[in-house]
Amino acid sequence: MAVVYSSPAEAVQHIKSNDRVFIHGSAATPLTLVQALLARGGEITDVELVAISTFGHIDWDHPHIRKNFYLNSLFVSGNVREWVNSESGDYVPVFLSEIPNLFRNGYLPLDVALVQVSPPDIHGYCSLGTSIDAARCAVQVAAKVIAQVNPNMPRTHGDGQVHVSRFASMIWDESSLPEVNYAEKVDAASLRIGEHVAGLIEDGSTLQTGIGAIPDAVLAQLGNHKGLGIHTEMFSDGIVPLVEKGVITNEHKKVHPGKIVTSFIAGTRKVYDFVHDNPAVAFMDVSFVNDTSVIRRNPKAVAINSAIEVDLTGQVCADSIGIYQYSGIGGQMDFMRGASLSEGGKPVIALPSVTSKGISRIVPLLKPGAGVVTTRGHVHYIVTEYGVVNLYGKNMEQRARLLINIAHPDQRDMLERAYFERFRKIF
Repeated sequence: MAVVYSSPAEAVQHIKSNDRVFIHGSAATPLTLVQALLARGGEITDVELVAISTFGHIDWDHPHIRKNFYLNSLFVSGNVREWVNSESGDYVPVFLSEIPNLFRNGYLPLDVALVQVSPPDIHGYCSLGTSIDAARCAVQVAAKVIAQVNPNMPRTHGDGQVHVSRFASMIWDESSLPEVNYAEKVDAASLRIGEHVAGLIEDGSTLQTGIGAIPDAVLAQLGNHKGLGIHTEMFSDGIVPLVEKGVITNEHKKVHPGKIVTSFIAGTRKVYDFVHDNPAVAFMDVSFVNDTSVIRRNPKAVAINSAIEVDLTGQVCADSIGIYQYSGIGGQMDFMRGASLSEGGKPVIALPSVTSKGISRIVPLLKPGAGVVTTRGHVHYIVTEYGVVNLYGKNMEQRARLLINIAHPDQRDMLERAYFERFRKIF
């Protein structure tokens, strides 16, 4: 099939003033198209950009860009964090599972979608590759779709096939995909947390692992487990050695048994190569993967997520530092609730006891303006390097006592004083 490729500058001519433009995310961020679009800052105005997480350098901090482009982010990643927190950006609080609904049902109708895909096969089908998530819906509903075709993008199985006839324009780009090595971020506290969480995981469990060093530290401790399955919004390199060792078999799952189910991946070339043309990995629409009614069907579903801070009643802030928007709700609540409803399931929040500056992450009160992602009605297991507690069914005072016991020893006096002020009892 003959395919005509345009230059990046030609391709983004399809985007007009006042358009709402979806940007494909994570390792699939189409950086060449994004920069070509931002270069038009003097030509078009009032363009709204919507994205989940984006990877790579985006050169956004220029007056003509900030004046004419508005970033309305559905999750906040480090490369655009300052943009989202500026007057030319903002954040939409939404469960990851519901983002396709925003596009499909008129809450955020899309004029254009910018995506990065694998080269077309002999039938003319490209793959959305490393990130199906909400991109599948964006491609289906956007008035126009512009594709950055990259031979470095793995062809993945599942929901991500798109025929070239859907594209208003295509460019050819051979840039390396952005990589992140979470294993490099694992420290002593993360390793200890990993050991604690691994102790909660039974053979035959189905895992959801969030993003970052702690999930990788957990996976590194599972080498002697048996019959584990994966049903997760995302995964990284830590899954691969467990598949190679026969620890992850997916044999006990009820939803797509025998397959790893995910919505996107982020990691190094190792994991990108692992998923390439791998029928054992199913990349599915996030509205399916993160549906609590789907998650709960798998037995012993274990959801492993992290947090910025947790107060003494169990409220979990995972998306902001006070009013500063640091990340987003993402799929945390989808999986925390789904795991809690699973037979034998365990929802887990794992976090270091202190920040890099020694500030306690277990706090008397959340910072003013902080967002509660997992409510104290949804929380179950909390894990730090100092231990594991289960808050489910516990009253406020019992929760406070349990959480103080897994706080950093240097912070326990402060927390015990707060305990006394709140409950008028000596700890």
